Amino acid sequence: REYRPVNYPHECGLDRFCHFGKGTNFIGQDAAKQAAETDDGTYRLRSFVVTAHNADVIGDEPIFCNGNIAGWVTSGGFAHHSGVSVAMGYVRKEYADTEEGWTIEVLAETLDARLQKQPLFDSNMSRMRS
Repeated sequence: REYRPVNYPHECGLDRFCHFGKGTNFIGQDAAKQAAETDDGTYRLRSFVVTAHNADVIGDEPIFCNGNIAGWVTSGGFAHHSGVSVAMGYVRKEYADTEEGWTIEVLAETLDARLQKQPLFDSNMSRMRS
């Protein structure tokens, strides 16, 4: 639900996989290249840790930043290994790098949320890989 054709690759963090100088063209290449160069696009994909009590997000819940509507949840749930409730969603780019003041509404209850910039599990890659 996060990666759809209505978003530019740089809005959802997939721009590093788009090689615009490669000899092969793809549909929307010119628009994606121009949008990346000009930082166009309205939204940015962000991850959050939510202080959920009885229910986790499932999608389409509103995301607020300092009381202003900033975006919506695309997906989420309980991260069992980390023991926290997580949410992913698109927020307007003017709020995208704001550290504090995030809330997400779940079942008519406003819950505090924290912007999660790096992976919850083994973000330092310290665990042995098989």
